[in-house]
Amino acid sequence: MTLRIGMIGPGAMGRSHLARLRSDVPGAAVVAVSDLDLARAARVADESGAVACVDSTSLITSPQVDAVMICSAGSAHSTDVITAIEAGKPVFCEKPLAPTAQECVEIVHAERERGQRLVTVGFMRRFDASYQQLRRALRSGAAGAPLIVHSRHHNPSVPQHYTRTMSITDTAIHDIDITRWLLGEEIRLVRVDRPRTTRHRAAHLQDPMLLVLTAASGAWVGVEIFVNNQHSYEVGCEVIAEHATVRLADDQPSGLDHNTRFGPAFVSELRQWVRAVTAGVQDGPTAWDGYAAAAVCDAGVRALAADETVPVELMERPALYD
Repeated sequence: MTLRIGMIGPGAMGRSHLARLRSDVPGAAVVAVSDLDLARAARVADESGAVACVDSTSLITSPQVDAVMICSAGSAHSTDVITAIEAGKPVFCEKPLAPTAQECVEIVHAERERGQRLVTVGFMRRFDASYQQLRRALRSGAAGAPLIVHSRHHNPSVPQHYTRTMSITDTAIHDIDITRWLLGEEIRLVRVDRPRTTRHRAAHLQDPMLLVLTAASGAWVGVEIFVNNQHSYEVGCEVIAEHATVRLADDQPSGLDHNTRFGPAFVSELRQWVRAVTAGVQDGPTAWDGYAAAAVCDAGVRALAADETVPVELMERPALYD
């Protein structure tokens, strides 16, 4: 059986996923694409042997599409995700699930009303072998209780349209999700510190930036965001626990872009999604995970503006996500 996928937004990330689905993910085929740029949709469809749809709604509701992959801009996600839920179709949505926690709440409510988990969020770090090794080390209990987490996320540069708050909502969201996943708990407080800024930044940016998070257990998390380091894409993580310090076993050379650094993770992520959808289950990052990360980002944006520690506002977790 081949899972017939409709892709919304075949831009840079979408085309990367298209290539992975063709070469590295058995049991799946992209059969339809849609994009606000109709010419691009037609071009990608022709290259991939798919059909170009006039809009995302027609793609989602097509009887030829079994599951939906959303790789469009974050601001367009919530409407298409909810449409897919209402159509009863599994949907893989690249991060963020939606730009704000409130939009994510609407997605969670849509799944609750349907009584079914259909949404998987593209937090690919969870599928990276080095992060999985770090999580296993923590879950074994040998290191003791986690006390402090240091997470590092550096980019060589960002485009001019990259805004001040995107350091939180577009970049740090990966570190926020992986911290929740490593610790197995929610983030309760957010503060934003402002180190000396690099002269290479655009004038409107705070770069670098440090998010200081407090988890439910009281563990302290420092997320270091530096988006104009001028030399390489780098990630790092270490957890200082009661009996040991556990570090990310990352032997990747510096200078890679995120698609290369996390290439195997992206493949593992897509393979798991295809297997799960084919089996009729959801076993990846859920709509709740997308919502919880967005809630921390919302608090971070408020903390950046107010220059104070801000609590994370989380609704009660629905039983659907237990």
